[in-house]
Amino acid sequence: MGRSTTRKAPSRGGRRPAAGKTPKQPKRAVSPRRRAPVAISRAGVAAPTPEDLWAAFQAAPFATFVLADGLVLAASDAFHHALGLAPGSAPAQRLDALLPPDEGQLPTPRPGGTRTYRTRVGGVPARVDLSAATAPRADGSTLVSGVLTVVLDAADTAAERALLDLSRALADARSEDEVTAALSRALELLFPGRAFSIRLVDPRTLSLTTFYGRGRLRAGATRRLALRREAAERAGLDPGALQEGGATLVAMDEPLFEGCQRALVEPLAVSGELFGLVGLEYAVGEPGDRASDAPLLLQVATHAALGVRNLRSVEETTRLKTELEHLVEHANALILAVDRDRRVTIWNAALGRLTEWRRTDMLGRDALLALDPDDRARARDAIDRALAGETVDGVEVRLLRRAGGEARVAVNLAPRLGAAGEVEGVVAIGQDLTLLRTLQAAAEHAERLAAIGRLVAGVVHELNNPLTAVTMYSDALVERLAARGHDAADVEKLRAIKDAGLRIQRLARDLVTYARPTGARTEPVDLAQVLDEALRMAKPALKESGAVVEREGVAVPPVEANRPSLVQVVLALLTNATQALPPGGTIRVRLGHDGAQATIAVEDTGSGMTPEIAARAFEPFFTTRPGIGIGLGLPIVSGIVQRHGGTVALESAPGTGTKVVVRLPVKS
Repeated sequence: MGRSTTRKAPSRGGRRPAAGKTPKQPKRAVSPRRRAPVAISRAGVAAPTPEDLWAAFQAAPFATFVLADGLVLAASDAFHHALGLAPGSAPAQRLDALLPPDEGQLPTPRPGGTRTYRTRVGGVPARVDLSAATAPRADGSTLVSGVLTVVLDAADTAAERALLDLSRALADARSEDEVTAALSRALELLFPGRAFSIRLVDPRTLSLTTFYGRGRLRAGATRRLALRREAAERAGLDPGALQEGGATLVAMDEPLFEGCQRALVEPLAVSGELFGLVGLEYAVGEPGDRASDAPLLLQVATHAALGVRNLRSVEETTRLKTELEHLVEHANALILAVDRDRRVTIWNAALGRLTEWRRTDMLGRDALLALDPDDRARARDAIDRALAGETVDGVEVRLLRRAGGEARVAVNLAPRLGAAGEVEGVVAIGQDLTLLRTLQAAAEHAERLAAIGRLVAGVVHELNNPLTAVTMYSDALVERLAARGHDAADVEKLRAIKDAGLRIQRLARDLVTYARPTGARTEPVDLAQVLDEALRMAKPALKESGAVVEREGVAVPPVEANRPSLVQVVLALLTNATQALPPGGTIRVRLGHDGAQATIAVEDTGSGMTPEIAARAFEPFFTTRPGIGIGLGLPIVSGIVQRHGGTVALESAPGTGTKVVVRLPVKS
């Protein structure tokens, strides 16, 4: 609707086209090789050349043609238009195929004689007059000229059939061009020899969208939209709205074409909306008059108005449907629709991004198959309730992702009604709860850890002094008994008591560190010194495992950090590496600089981890060495690094060892 361009049709009746261009001529049946010399008649006027005669024949306002032996050799533009043919397509076709006689065969006039027969054009009665030349051509054939005329002897019947044909054509029209073509053909049949114009406008702005006319336009004629006041009132148009849209109400219709003194214009209006104008114009000496043409033109305008209104309604419906589909497809909400059999009819892009299932994958499938099996019964019940006409809110389900895993969503369901008010399906609009549930789980986990921290702090306080006594006295007894040569088994038992006490102390300290991280002050820290200190503290463990340490790296800028915390990070990574090494394995420690980040990499040549174990490495209390650790080493490392604005990444595969890389922002 509302196209800004104006289309103008080629002119008829020997007048210049509305757009100021000469219509393209079809190939001539007979064309001279060169222009004949100009001859001068007795009156002093140049005699017509073949080109002049051809141009006059083509531009004639009547449906004329020339044939030989029943075969069309040439036809005017009006003939093509009357039959609904493409320009220049009639030549080489048989006349009895284009205009079959109502009765009998195609008549053949004698040389110099005439014959007439009856036919029909689009269901409208018509007459064909044939006139034969007086002498045959060189090839023995005789040229016959013909004129097609609509028969208005039974005007009511002809008009009814023409209007019926117009209604059918308008019902099938899918564009303004097709509407204009159907309307112009009806005007050609019902008002032969008249100049006419067809103007279609946008009913909201009254701007011209399409113009079609037969005649030579006056300068600036299409820029003015004038309508007879009496016709506007009869059509139920609001004069104020017309004038506000730029239309002018006049007492008498204004001609658009040169040479025409009178005009008859009818509005194409439905329910108070103006969709266009259709007009006839009359020149002196040409057929027709306003009084006799007015009733029939009003009927034509009524049919055309309904056709244009229906076309605009279809265009508007199509536009709204397209906009609605675009809105649903690109909405930020999760939108799903199913039919009564729970088959998916709408699966928008947001759902596709969340689940990685494309729209084409899901259309026509049972919607329950996209859910976790444990949620399907509950979802089926919610859909059944919506199909029964109920609105169901807050149903939480888990959608299966294409690559594995699931997404938690909350959906509201509502029945989708058809045109007759019956429930045709269900529409579900959802919200992704995956992040929210993850944050809630993290908050609950943090609360549990805080509780553990409070508990452990009290336990550690109560156990610290007894454990200190146990470890100190057992250590002293081990040295004394070993020096006096006591039973080695007793000495080993005392050493086990000491190790157990130390393990309990480490466990309590790790729990406190993980559950209640301290907010110690920060300062510029040299990471090279952090590595030196951590390696010194890890020397006993490295010596016990027989590990070979290779240290590499470059000078890096200092980082803003808590020095003891970073020492704890590196020490924990070295301890994990020693526990994963076989006897005589290698640990590589690298210090590097990557843009605005410093990197610490600790890599071992141990047995490595499977992808499943590596994915859980930073999970609290997850361990593959029960009895040796409680699974808090890497979670503590991750927590300390994150508090320093850094990241921790782990790379591992079975048989290739493990590599942990810590990245920390350097001090600017």
